[in-house]
Amino acid sequence: MTPPVVHSLREQIREHIVEGIVQGRWKPGERIVERRIATELEVSQTPVREALRELEALRLIESAPNKGVRVRNLTAADLEEIYPVRAGLEQIAAELAADRLARDVSALEEHVALLYGADRAGDGEAQVRHTVAFHRELVRAAGNSVLLHTWESLGIGVWTTLAIRWLGTRQQSYAEEHEAVVEAFRRRDPRIGELVKEHVLGCAPRA
Repeated sequence: MTPPVVHSLREQIREHIVEGIVQGRWKPGERIVERRIATELEVSQTPVREALRELEALRLIESAPNKGVRVRNLTAADLEEIYPVRAGLEQIAAELAADRLARDVSALEEHVALLYGADRAGDGEAQVRHTVAFHRELVRAAGNSVLLHTWESLGIGVWTTLAIRWLGTRQQSYAEEHEAVVEAFRRRDPRIGELVKEHVLGCAPRA
């Protein structure tokens, strides 16, 4: 069984800010005050600053001299841009991981089981969490640290959350779609890379 993920303080702060943006606490164009967040969360400004830098690298926020940090005015097109890049990376990962996952696909099956529970409960947060975990496990199975680092630097969890909550790009059943990917690995489908690419692109929001 996969051990629980322990998030660093920086990651917890980042998730707090993302949740605030998604829920409308900070609206597009509105300033995010580093000192205020640090006071609210009872932490120093250093991890808050680090979290904001990460979100700026993800293009979720932007900073300008004498204007501070503000939430970007994101569109469906902005959210859509990441998917072709992600699909290409996961196609490579699937091809590299094909033999390993054909022999043992249990790590992916665990997340599919959790997705079935999330689907039944209509738990959107759990659907996002286990979907991202499934794809991270797939990329990790490729055994290529550069590929994994590049994939993680895209902030898949953040963008998936935004796409679902802002644009309503919710699938009928997350579990069934991911179970189909597991079955393709299990039967050693020669088109596995292309199938994973199509799966990712099929989840993209439409501008």
